[in-house]
Order: sequence, then C-alpha cells, then structure tokens
Amino acid sequence: MGKLQDQTVIVTGGGKGIGEAISTTFAAEGGRVAVFEFDEVAAGEVVDQITKAGGTAEAFPCDVSDADSVKSAVDAVAEKWGSIDVLVNNAGVAHIGTACSTGPEDFERVLNVNVKGVYHCLHFVLPQMVKQGGGVVLNMSSIAAVAGLPDRFAYSASKGAVHTMTLSVAADHLNDKIRCNCICPARVHTPFVDGYLEQNYPDNRDEMFAKLSAAQPIGRMAKPAEIANLALYLCSEDSSFITGQAFPIDGGYMNLRP
Repeated sequence: MGKLQDQTVIVTGGGKGIGEAISTTFAAEGGRVAVFEFDEVAAGEVVDQITKAGGTAEAFPCDVSDADSVKSAVDAVAEKWGSIDVLVNNAGVAHIGTACSTGPEDFERVLNVNVKGVYHCLHFVLPQMVKQGGGVVLNMSSIAAVAGLPDRFAYSASKGAVHTMTLSVAADHLNDKIRCNCICPARVHTPFVDGYLEQNYPDNRDEMFAKLSAAQPIGRMAKPAEIANLALYLCSEDSSFITGQAFPIDGGYMNLRP
C-alpha cells in the first residue's frame, strides 16, 4: 500500500518541473492524481507517463488565475472521484525586477497566478474537505517569502502572501481535521532555469549555471524529485502532527550563507 493509496490529489501546475515531479511521485504512492494545468500538452504527457507506469491520473485544463476555470475543474474532480483528499498549490510564475522596474501589468500578472490562483483553489476545495471530514493542503512558497532577495519584488510579495495564507488556513481549519503547510525551496533545477539561461546568457550559459548553483551553500540546485519527496511527507499520514508550518528546502541558504 502506498502512502497516498486511494486518495484523490489535485496538483496545480502538475505538468512541468516541480509539479510534474509531485504528480508522478504521488501517483507512484497510490494517489489518484488530478493534474490541473494551463498547458494541456504538458498535462497529457505527465498523465501518459503515470498511466504507463500503472498509476491513476487525469488532466484537467485549468487557469488558476480564473475563478470559473478553477471551479469547473474542482467540480469535475469531485464528480469523478468523489473526494478531494490532498490539494497541492504548486502553479506559479516567476518575475525578475525591483519595485522601480516592475510595471503594473507584470505585478498584476504575478499576483493573479501566485496569490489569486492559490486563493481560488482554496476557496473551492476547502468546502469539499470540510464536508468529507478532513484533508491536507500543501502550498508552494519560497525562500523569497522569508529572505530579502534582490530583483524579486513581485515574486517575493506573492510568496509572502502564500506563506501567510498557509498560516491562516491552518488556524481556521484545525477543528475540521484539515492540515495546511507550505514548502520554501531555494533554487530548483527545472526547465524554467534552463530556458532563462538560454534566453539571457546564451554565450556563457555554463558559467551562469555554476553561479546560480553556488548560491546554495550545498553547492548545487535542488532536484524536483527532492521537493516532491518533502511534499509527499507533508501530504501523508507520516506528518499527521504537523500543520501551520513553513519548511525550507534550501541547501543551507537561509542559515549557512557566508
């Protein structure tokens, strides 16, 4: 029996990067994985990967920044599988800039996905968890929520909101047997990082990759699978006494920087 056997799990942004790793890891542990994804091609590829490995998954097209889109997807999951046991709010976008260089449109875009997207999913999933007598919520925050990072104004603001929403949900739903925690990763080696380097540093990509890796005292970026393994712990009964917490997974960034 897997750690999530016969549990229904929603993973937003579940088709790429960290979300893909969480989707495949949770499915391997017996979860029925609902992949909420704006990129339907990526979602389909992850679902195919899971089903070929003997797991259960289905793609649900979803734009987390749109309330109607989220409601439709959540309703479809509840109708298909009857319960929603775990919600992983992973979908998000990055942005580079200061308060001076970040334009209103970019600021709004980041908050629409990273903050309103989390709110929309909480708003429509939590009542289902209350009705069924419990559940687990895991939000994807960042070290940007708790550390001052240069050129991450909008992103840091959004992840700070995710951090405090985590605490609020945990407090509000203690008596509903709903646990809520968040993960605060440092830099993770995802396709986003590779694309960023290819676009901005095509002539010295390897040098910049090494520089980004060295920002973590442990000397490298995290692997998506490492984030997924922590997510699995926090969403399983192994962590049944944990709620209202933010877990750094940062290669020593917060406490061991020179």
